[in-house]
Amino acid sequence: MQPTFTSSRILLPVRPWFIGLTLVLALLLNFMPTAHWPAMPDWVALVLCFWSVREFRKVGMGWSFILGLAMDVADGSLMGQHALAYVLMSYGASSLSRRILWFPLVQQALQVFPLLLMVQVIQLGARMLTGAAFPGFGYLLGPFVAALLWLPATYLLLLPQYQPVERDANRPI
Repeated sequence: MQPTFTSSRILLPVRPWFIGLTLVLALLLNFMPTAHWPAMPDWVALVLCFWSVREFRKVGMGWSFILGLAMDVADGSLMGQHALAYVLMSYGASSLSRRILWFPLVQQALQVFPLLLMVQVIQLGARMLTGAAFPGFGYLLGPFVAALLWLPATYLLLLPQYQPVERDANRPI
């Protein structure tokens, strides 16, 4: 018998301020100097992908475009490369969200991996079209690490939404 990682607990609705906070924290993690190390995940892409899968009505291509422009300005890179990659990833994640959510978390990570890899490939293609040198294959290890982080990221980002396990006789639900 194979263990499943699904939860039967009912989640509370996500608060919009929490979504904004997690996106800002991901942006700050991308601003750190360690973000350019090999095999470092793109935190904004990971969190955007998570919220595009879970809350595609609240986080979509508009957030992706704004955060992508912020990343373009912060990196000093070609204007629009992050925005294009994030918007395409957000579109793919939101269109596949109902399918992805049917899978257990490990298989969700496998479903999300091509989207995260697409972000890196689009950014790499845009950089190389403008004459930048190939940064090495360590640049393409970030999506692998981000897919491995899908499981802990899911637990951390859903933590405020869990209802208490104990029952209160005065609560209607």
